[in-house]
Amino acid sequence: MRSTPLRTLRAFPTLLRIGVAETVAYRAEFLVWILTMTMPLVMLALWTSVAGTKEFANYSSAKFVAYYLAMLIVRNLTGTWVGWQLSEEIRLGTMSMRLLRPIHPFFAFAASHLAAIPFRSAVAVPIAIALLASSGAGAMVHDPVQLVLVLPSLVLAWLITFALLYAIGSLAFFLTQTMAIANIYFGIFTVMSGYLVPLDLMPEWVQTLARWTPFPAMLSSPVQMLTTPMAGGDIARLLATQAAWAAAALTIALGVWRVGVKRFEGVGA
Repeated sequence: MRSTPLRTLRAFPTLLRIGVAETVAYRAEFLVWILTMTMPLVMLALWTSVAGTKEFANYSSAKFVAYYLAMLIVRNLTGTWVGWQLSEEIRLGTMSMRLLRPIHPFFAFAASHLAAIPFRSAVAVPIAIALLASSGAGAMVHDPVQLVLVLPSLVLAWLITFALLYAIGSLAFFLTQTMAIANIYFGIFTVMSGYLVPLDLMPEWVQTLARWTPFPAMLSSPVQMLTTPMAGGDIARLLATQAAWAAAALTIALGVWRVGVKRFEGVGA
């Protein structure tokens, strides 16, 4: 199986249309995935009640609203389930059909998951924006330049998330219980990314450890761009860190795939 950049580029619009069709066809499964991304709303209710009468560690109720609703938006725009999907196709042998196509599965899966983003956004983002406008607008960034730079931050966050889960899914070439690894990954992710609790409310040692992982670049960085006014140099460092993690995640994902696919026998196809 070989895929040239030109062939992939030409095929990408078709792959996106297929992704839209799959999302529409599997509406119930898609709804389940959306519901798994609503944890920020639960944490929002918890922390706003804590800060309802008095600021908690410099977080007012409005700041918690801004943080968790920004988290909900970012999570819905960058979340992906490719690890589970890839692992299942390898385990069942249906991956053999993808290997017969002239497009690398990485790009086919990427197009499919990118096509689902507008549908997820149509459900969660309007709710988050409405709540932000009514309760947390004062704690959001208003600098137009910084708001524009949220877009590349989101793209890099999505790429890191997708690549790391692609690597975990590719472990199914070697292991039978890759979902156990995915569950461990998600458990660490919820703590180290700021998904459950803002990182600056975590113990210092957790913050230090998190800085050496890609998890903040997957969620906290875009959220910070949305909720915290930043100097130009700080924004540049944040985006550079995300770009470095994106390059590392892509290298790992494609490396694990390249080694693993040589072992694939297509049993059950």
